[in-house]
Amino acid sequence: MSTTPPPPHSISSSKISHFPRFKSPKLTYPNTLSTKIQCDLKNPQKGNNSAEKWTVDYVPGPDPGIHIILKPPISSPSTINFANNNNNFKGAKKVCLFYCSEMEELAQRIAAESDSIELRSITWRTFEDGFPNLFISNAHGIRGQNVAFLASFNSPGVIFEQLSVIYALPKLFVTSFTLVLPFFPTGTSERMEEEGDVATAFTLARILSNIPISRGGPTSLVIFDIHALQERFYFGDKVLPCFESGIPLLLNRLHQLPDSDNISIAFPDDGAWKRFHKQLQHFPTIVCAKVREGDQRNVHIKEGDPKGRHVVIVDDLVQSGGTLLECQKVLARHGAEKVSAYVTHGIFPNKSWERFKHNDGGKPDAGMSYFWITDSCPQTVSEVTNRRPFEVLSLAASISAALQI
Repeated sequence: MSTTPPPPHSISSSKISHFPRFKSPKLTYPNTLSTKIQCDLKNPQKGNNSAEKWTVDYVPGPDPGIHIILKPPISSPSTINFANNNNNFKGAKKVCLFYCSEMEELAQRIAAESDSIELRSITWRTFEDGFPNLFISNAHGIRGQNVAFLASFNSPGVIFEQLSVIYALPKLFVTSFTLVLPFFPTGTSERMEEEGDVATAFTLARILSNIPISRGGPTSLVIFDIHALQERFYFGDKVLPCFESGIPLLLNRLHQLPDSDNISIAFPDDGAWKRFHKQLQHFPTIVCAKVREGDQRNVHIKEGDPKGRHVVIVDDLVQSGGTLLECQKVLARHGAEKVSAYVTHGIFPNKSWERFKHNDGGKPDAGMSYFWITDSCPQTVSEVTNRRPFEVLSLAASISAALQI
């Protein structure tokens, strides 16, 4: 018989003697009316020394009975701490995690975060004509299991083979299916400025919205820092998008810096400010803007003062890096002591990351002190690893927690 206490819920004192699987709690009432009551819960299979100190809140009601709220002890190993999503507690959801070949390293980090995540393999082959020849290992073994797939749509050439697997997994009689796509790659292609423009972001959202439902219902889709806020409304009702952010990783890293009390956050444009300012509101803020002057676009400071500060430029993604470099120059020109940058998605086509130099103590306009990215774009990670000023902040723990939702 299981000895795990039930989750917190409201009960009446008249029914406490029937609390399932436990002896009647010992209630000690205070001399005056209070909202706190002492309560010991004992597990009869563990003896008299098994009492756990549960918090009990008094809730007044219209009827004569006393209603209380039982809350499990925070440190109790027999309950799941929903507040911090600790996956290693008993009762954590078991997940079979498949992954594309580009995401193997990240998948291994995710599995290392929790014993409840088990890696499963897919054989990625091609026929002689170049089309995919795919095989899902032990397909019968995932029946009735919670299944997830870690995808990377880093180029159009790999999207079709991964979509083939993504559409196949939910139909293998799995309990639930979650697609983790850290970087939504067509996010910058959502605008239609004239007749004939094709919004490929909307097209990809429609494709993902038609993933077959699993035995447990619609697919859960986990995406980090999608480029345009309106893109969350591109997805249909057949998929459940879960939008996460890499900003908590940045916050943790900033608090580790020796000059953490001298940091200001700079946004390269109003879009970045709208997207991230609420998560970074405890730091002094600088907002930049682009101004067209003839055939050129120059960056200027719209508000805020970088003088004497370690300024961290924050955005969701970087491609050529031109805007970030212009921001770096204008911040240095206005007296910034150091300049660093963070983007969740370091795309860097054509090795444009080479444009960013490391500031090893010289002027801040000569290079950046730090450039943080996440491992959402695996090809970039392999290129910039151990190259200053770049540091990679892994999404592994965030993804592991998201798989438990």
